[in-house]
Amino acid sequence: MTVTLPGPTIGIVGGGQLGRMIGEAVARRGVEVVVLDPTPDCPAAPVVSEQIVGGFDDETAIRELAERADVLTYEIELADPDVLESVAAEHDLPVHPDPDTLRTIQDKLVQKSALADAGIPVPPFEAVSSAADLEAALDRFGEVMLKAREGGYDGRGNRPVTDAAEVEAALEELGTNAMAEAFVPFERELSVIGVVGADGVRTYPVTETIHREEILRESVTPARTDDAVADRAEAVARDVLEFLDGRGVYGIELFETPDGEVLVNEIAPRPHNSGHWTIEGARTSQFENHARAVLGWPLGPTDCRGTTVTANLLGDVSETGPARLRGVETILGSPDVSLHWYGKNDVRPLRKMGHLTVAGADSSADREPDADRGGAADRLNRARELRDAVTFAPVDTPGTE
Repeated sequence: MTVTLPGPTIGIVGGGQLGRMIGEAVARRGVEVVVLDPTPDCPAAPVVSEQIVGGFDDETAIRELAERADVLTYEIELADPDVLESVAAEHDLPVHPDPDTLRTIQDKLVQKSALADAGIPVPPFEAVSSAADLEAALDRFGEVMLKAREGGYDGRGNRPVTDAAEVEAALEELGTNAMAEAFVPFERELSVIGVVGADGVRTYPVTETIHREEILRESVTPARTDDAVADRAEAVARDVLEFLDGRGVYGIELFETPDGEVLVNEIAPRPHNSGHWTIEGARTSQFENHARAVLGWPLGPTDCRGTTVTANLLGDVSETGPARLRGVETILGSPDVSLHWYGKNDVRPLRKMGHLTVAGADSSADREPDADRGGAADRLNRARELRDAVTFAPVDTPGTE
């Protein structure tokens, strides 16, 4: 294809931090971005051309978005695939990834069933629509992770269940439209960011993801695992990418078991938190490559510049309040550290408000086979120290009670 500048306009359903970072990535490429989001002055609004205020399933608003765009995409799974499909057909616009992919991924049970049917390795699972179903899953698997089939994210919609005494409370919390997945005693959690473009498929190096309370706290790239596991993770990710339809970036979350097996946990049909390291740590970020992919432009290289660690900045507050991060000068004064602010007006407990990245070229000594790869442990400790040096918690004024 022939590419000319100024470039086309991308319409994005969703204007959160992912839409914001897509807008930041493509502005220098001459690409315009219009986002649709129900929150006025959403995080993406300051860095994109325009925001349309409307719900993710608002057909009128999505039609308005289509009228301003040359291609449609989404940065949140709450987008309505039926509306996207009908509006795109009406305006003769491509939608990437394909709405059928969104349909499959929105429902965790449908997603897991489709992957299993395709021969892609996943943990054992069962549908849950009653207490009897959950009790049967406990009998079969022992401990399980109960997951709401739709809408869960960042620890919401997931709950471990270890015995029958917890069944009633678990179903009261998550409802009976759920899935029970055998608890996986994993060695570590991994992620592969893959991108499907008009000119082929590429994957970024395997990332190690570190969670607490089901929320991603830090990532380390390349993952601190052996080469055989990394190769297997990439192979599984490529099988997933071949199975799904539509161009764009996909975040593929994986478990590494103690015996070196790799299982698919969940898939996101969009840029993913575990790929934020690519902004500083890869030759082309996941956000730019998502835009290139949906536009049909040539993909950029996905190789890693050096060992890269990220730490999420989460709301360390007990209740919702105005977002004001204190102690930022500590991060700004640190070489090889980058700070990313998501532009959210309010902070809530454990809400993702930003992230920091510790990156830099690896020394030759770091690359010795028996050494800590790229000084990953040191960079991880540094990222944690810098993250813990800032806070959203209000500071008491001296002399007040």
